[in-house]
Amino acid sequence: MSLVIRRARPGEAGLVLAFVRELAEYEKLLHELEATEADIAEALFSDNPLLFCDIAEWNAEPVGFAVWFLNFSTFSGRHGIYLEDLFVRPSHRGKGIGKALLVHLARECVANGWSRLQWSVLDWNTPSIEFYKSLGAVMMDDWTLCRVTGDALTNLAGKAE
Repeated sequence: MSLVIRRARPGEAGLVLAFVRELAEYEKLLHELEATEADIAEALFSDNPLLFCDIAEWNAEPVGFAVWFLNFSTFSGRHGIYLEDLFVRPSHRGKGIGKALLVHLARECVANGWSRLQWSVLDWNTPSIEFYKSLGAVMMDDWTLCRVTGDALTNLAGKAE
């Protein structure tokens, strides 16, 4: 059995979107999925992409992915990786693929002198939380994620300064 992790290639936006859909189903968030294949293709494969995707292949079959982008820590003065999505198909879990994707991203950070690898996990996702802790991840209980979308985003954008 062989595992290969490689960067997503032009023409694979449909594959990436399929993984996003599977992740959304797993997280019970399919109702929030709006992205199209064209959206994914533009984000990943434009002239200066700001989004990146690594595909995990098990015996040449795509079985997982990691979607990420650069963030920046003003405290460290360096970039880092924000992992937006990490997913391994259920049929291939327990083979070390998720760990291999995280190791791959950690190596990307170290090789580039970036200061951190960061992501969010749903509170109810105990198996993932335990898995992340086993790899040395620290749950940031003192921080609350904030988000403004939809009408609230439009309203905020229209506020006087």
